[in-house]
Amino acid sequence: MKVFGIDPGSERTGYGCVETDGRRHRLVIFGTISAKADDSFPARLARIHRELSSILATCRPDCVAVENVFHAANVRSALKLGHARGVAMLAAVEAGCAVAEYTPAEVKRAVVGHGRAEKHQVQQMVKLLLGLARAPSPHDASDALAVALCHAHSAPLAGLARAVSAAEARAALAAPASPRARLPRSWRQYRPPAHG
Repeated sequence: MKVFGIDPGSERTGYGCVETDGRRHRLVIFGTISAKADDSFPARLARIHRELSSILATCRPDCVAVENVFHAANVRSALKLGHARGVAMLAAVEAGCAVAEYTPAEVKRAVVGHGRAEKHQVQQMVKLLLGLARAPSPHDASDALAVALCHAHSAPLAGLARAVSAAEARAALAAPASPRARLPRSWRQYRPPAHG
């Protein structure tokens, strides 16, 4: 299954795609979409949408995960970030992908193990999880890969590790889960199987 992660920003939007079976992850692509210094804000949004649409058409992911940011330096920054997130989500929906959202703390917990990890710690864990020779750079790109890995580690995807298409994933999610098939939502809920 391919998961495409997006770290939205009006100045620079990070993206990254990983292929996963729920346990092992492989890098597909990563990078950033940067605005030109003299671009107007609407032109920046158009660039984000156009380039993400093109990359999504090439990668053809099964789902898209977007970082959901609740804090910004000021109201103006928050509004600009909201617009950037909006056009990123629009590109994902137009590509026919389901969209999931994760807060920065959720991403850090899933990738590093605690919600207050520093940027360089996230970069190093992304490097280790994907078996890369170097940490992905810049931070926007590594953050986007971390968002994708966060979704790959989420319980619903882990239960669908063998699903090879979006249609199969939807069918598996629609099927009622038996109590035994339910997966723990965190390590605190995990109970090892009893040996007879």
